[in-house]
Amino acid sequence: MSQEFLQEEMEHYKLEQEKVKQIVGSIGGAHQSRKHKMFNAIFLTIVVVSFFMGGILHYIPVTLSIELGVLLVSLKIAWMIHEQQKVNHFQFWILNSLEIRLNSLQTSSRKINKELSLLREENEKLISVINDDKK
Repeated sequence: MSQEFLQEEMEHYKLEQEKVKQIVGSIGGAHQSRKHKMFNAIFLTIVVVSFFMGGILHYIPVTLSIELGVLLVSLKIAWMIHEQQKVNHFQFWILNSLEIRLNSLQTSSRKINKELSLLREENEKLISVINDDKK
């Protein structure tokens, strides 16, 4: 393989790597992690305050406190399902991209094998012609 071909492939690989980094960063990096922690802390605080105000202080009815807690937990579960769907979609996208790349590599490999077999046949013919000429 030529040096230029290898350099082109390396540049192509680096560009793809940067694209993947950008996509992964936009889906969930350290910034998203902080948001999730804050969101979880706020949810937990509201649920605890609701139970504390209804169960211990009797500031609001106990049933309202429990209903509010169940509503918040339900919202949290729905939000978690939504986040998991985003992750699943991303994983599907990555796997689909890998499958497409593998298929293209397989096609290229078949073409290369065909070319090699043709070259072998031509080489064998040339060798036989040369051997016949020597005789």
